[in-house]
Amino acid sequence: MKREKIRVYIDESVDVRVAEGLKRRGIDAWSSKDAGKLGLTDEEQLKYAFEEKAIIFTHDDDFLGIAAKSNREHYGLIYVHQQKMSIGEYIRQIKNLVETKLVEEMRNRIVFL
Repeated sequence: MKREKIRVYIDESVDVRVAEGLKRRGIDAWSSKDAGKLGLTDEEQLKYAFEEKAIIFTHDDDFLGIAAKSNREHYGLIYVHQQKMSIGEYIRQIKNLVETKLVEEMRNRIVFL
C-alpha cells in the first residue's frame, strides 16, 4: 500500500514564508494567497482544505471551534499562537509532523505546536 503524503494548506493568518520554506523542503504546501483564497471565511477555508485533502495550518483560534464541531470533517488542523515560534521553527515542526504521520492519523485531529 502506497503511503499517502500529507499536504499542508497555510491559512492567510500565517506568513507565506512558511509555505515557501516547506515547499523548498519537498513538502506539498501552499498558502491561501497561492490558491487565490484570501478573504474567505474560516468555514470556507476549512472546506477548501478538506476538498484538497490537506491539513490546515493557522494562527486563528476561531478554527479550533469550527474544527471541533462533531459534524465537521477535516484532514487535520495545526494551530500555534502567532508569537510562539519563529518561521524556521514552524517549518521544522511541520516538516517533522508530515514525515512521521500518515494522512489517516491526522484526519479530524487538532495539533497544537
